[in-house]
Amino acid sequence: MPTRIVVPKEKLTGEKRVALVPAVATRLQKLGADISLLHGAGDNAGYPDAQFSDVEIVKDEAELLKSGDIIFTVQPPTIEQIEQMPEGSILVGYMNPYGDDERIQKICEKKITSFAMELVPRISRAQSMDALSSQANAAGYKAVIMGAEISGKFFPMLSTAAGTVKPAKVLIIGAGVAGLQAIATAKRLGAIVEAYDVRSATKEQVESLGGKFIDTGVQADGEGGYARELTEEEMEKQQEVLNNHIKAADIVITTAAIPGRKAPLIIAKEVVEEMKPGAVVVDLAAETGGNCELTKAGKHVKKKGVTIYGPVNVPSSLANDTSELYSRNLLNFVTLFIKEGEITLDWEDQIIAESALTHGGEIKSKLVLDRQKGDQ
Repeated sequence: MPTRIVVPKEKLTGEKRVALVPAVATRLQKLGADISLLHGAGDNAGYPDAQFSDVEIVKDEAELLKSGDIIFTVQPPTIEQIEQMPEGSILVGYMNPYGDDERIQKICEKKITSFAMELVPRISRAQSMDALSSQANAAGYKAVIMGAEISGKFFPMLSTAAGTVKPAKVLIIGAGVAGLQAIATAKRLGAIVEAYDVRSATKEQVESLGGKFIDTGVQADGEGGYARELTEEEMEKQQEVLNNHIKAADIVITTAAIPGRKAPLIIAKEVVEEMKPGAVVVDLAAETGGNCELTKAGKHVKKKGVTIYGPVNVPSSLANDTSELYSRNLLNFVTLFIKEGEITLDWEDQIIAESALTHGGEIKSKLVLDRQKGDQ
């Protein structure tokens, strides 16, 4: 029988994305897979059931899950959902491998082979499968739009009969995928854009997008395209230079994050107190503690006329497009092991091996095993 891919509706409050869109469903069918979708799974993303051609629409989630050879999700499944999945099935989605050990243990107990999209290696061959990057692009774009909405300033310079309005000064901290998209978006809106990242390699990228790179003299290039943690001395040196730029900015967007760890603190309360009245901080690292000391996840915080906003699950706010991008990431990933409708896992393939969280009742990810040892 052909491989059956099933897609439940996301259960996390506020999650609007769906793991499969109609165009990708058609391409999976061409690989020989059958598709089942929970009734209404794509509604919040703008993909109603009627748009899915030749896809089985199932109304009962337990019935849907128990029929799946491969299960697609956006957010990690609930314990109840895992219990309904067939033993030996394949689960693909975000798995939160940096925590959530109870869920990981339940997946092991069911002998489910799970692939965490967070673990997809950042190599050239896997770029089309890199869900972290596809979703970070959306977050960087939306952060600028959020900052513009909260701010009382125009982004571009405007010449009017009543006089000239100066362009807004936007500072982007962190020039990864989200940061670079934020730079590009702020520049398109006409702002004066500055950016900083501890990785020296980003200077050229920042400048290619029209931003001015802030050189603090601190470099912290890490593995896998991420920044390493800074020493205390490096952080002090970095902060001293950054503080002056933060105080001069109208909008500050922070994107600095280290996978599996608390977000680095970059903007102290005392610095916020010296920012311009009416200034805005949009902290994309809010869900992992925030880059600003005053950030509260999901909240707007006011301090001496400055607004600090810590949005959560930003990609979900652009659910139509981010669902399509994420769905393509999943398609490109499973193409590695779905051949003519049959599943064949090649454990010699670096992408498959490094993306695997669990298999055969055991944790396969060295990252997770090392973390668990460190927690003991």
